Amino acid sequence: MRPTRASASTQGEPLPRVLRLRPIGVIRTPFREAAGTPIQPRQAKGVKGTVEVFERFQEGLKDLQGFERIWLVYWFHRAAEARLRVIPYLDDQERGLFATRAPCRPNPIGISPVRLLGVEGNVLSVADVDILDGTPLLDIKPYVPHFDCFEVTRCGWVEKAARRRHVADSRFERGGREA
Repeated sequence: MRPTRASASTQGEPLPRVLRLRPIGVIRTPFREAAGTPIQPRQAKGVKGTVEVFERFQEGLKDLQGFERIWLVYWFHRAAEARLRVIPYLDDQERGLFATRAPCRPNPIGISPVRLLGVEGNVLSVADVDILDGTPLLDIKPYVPHFDCFEVTRCGWVEKAARRRHVADSRFERGGREA
């Protein structure tokens, strides 16, 4: 069934026009600009960074140390304005935005399953990080293979992608240009 405006909300009430998010910390990495940044954590193997969680949220880090990987949920603060059609890094054909991981989204939210190396106070040491330095952190969730790992039999256009880039260029960064 295709949702309509009237049925879009589970309670029959209209959806909020504005959602409010606030950062809970900041992500620190060696990447100062999009160009040259690995495009996914698998391509960033061994790249280290830190996550500075604001002190008022430090109590929420209890028990996190026991996880090998965590999901970082963040705001693409330097992403270009949203576009509904893009040429993704892995291809040379234009694709619908929601069939890609391009950061120029209506709500520029990113996720990365990074490796957790340690927790010291309100600072997390992480590896396999593919995120720009100074990125606002929105949330942290544990990576649980039982929930987060699915076997798939199809992977859309990515299966036949013409290019196999491993690092970004500036095409999706504010003020950047197509490569």
